Amino acid sequence: MTRHPVAPSIAAAAVLVLATTGLVGYARATGPATPATGATPEQPPAQKTEAVRPSYTPPSDSDIPSGPFGDMIRLGEAIFHDTQHNAKGFVGNDLQCSNCHIDRGRQPNSAPLGAAYLLYPAYRTKNAHVNTFQERLQGCFRYSMNGKAPPLNDKVLVALESYAYFLAKGGPTGVVVKGQGYPKLKAPDQPADYDRGAKAYAQHCSLCHGADGAGQKSADGQTVFPPLWGARSFNWGAGMASINNAAGFIKANMPLGLGGSLTDQEAWDIATYMDSQERPQDPRFVDSVAETRKRFHDEPTSKYGLVVNGVLLGEKSPPSGTISAAD
Repeated sequence: MTRHPVAPSIAAAAVLVLATTGLVGYARATGPATPATGATPEQPPAQKTEAVRPSYTPPSDSDIPSGPFGDMIRLGEAIFHDTQHNAKGFVGNDLQCSNCHIDRGRQPNSAPLGAAYLLYPAYRTKNAHVNTFQERLQGCFRYSMNGKAPPLNDKVLVALESYAYFLAKGGPTGVVVKGQGYPKLKAPDQPADYDRGAKAYAQHCSLCHGADGAGQKSADGQTVFPPLWGARSFNWGAGMASINNAAGFIKANMPLGLGGSLTDQEAWDIATYMDSQERPQDPRFVDSVAETRKRFHDEPTSKYGLVVNGVLLGEKSPPSGTISAAD
């Protein structure tokens, strides 16, 4: 079977997050990671409860066909798993797609890629038009990867779309399946709290992601655990910058390998703490922080444009979409 050259893969290791735009830790290895954003529409088709949703199992790598199409699928998997190196001209931070979409986009409740593909084309309120799947992927690069969108039909998008199509094989088109997206948690018993979140983060997350949220790198400069905030993380326009999305991801998937071990309250508190930190500017910024909040963030799940601990979030954000020659 012909294989497209693939960068060394990354085996997941114990870690805490995040979206959209990514947060699972990993270390380089020679084989596929077991436990990898899939693109998810903001308002998927109406569906019954999770318990009665249909399920399907994405195909394994051994099912990838030979020939040019199989080569493109493998390239898409390589990009998804090691986005920094295989799509470096479009990535502006230290994240990979597989940080938020675990097991290379296969894991339920981690916005699995195939389940997302089944729901496109779809209307998205974020850009107020019907999006193709490639357009949805463009948004991932712009926001979650804090980079720039590959042009439509660029090889990077064609490869990712091919990989998503492959993972969707056997799934029902236009139907929300079990494990699609991130879980939607009920409101916590107590209002989510920054200080409680800081303590829970220190206990459950800081070992991998650092007390400063900057993540960790190996001696050769490769990201081992992704940054959750700061200049090298996802920007304010990413889905993971919304507390409800982050809480659902954290509850289901973090710490890595121990998904479901945190209480809902802990997940909400940690998400609130994480999403109350400064990060790259929303690329949709218009005129001022106040105006940008009014247009794009005027909801209780976003801290953008609010004062937290004396800091107006968004006022001193690092620039968005900054891609250096080293990226």
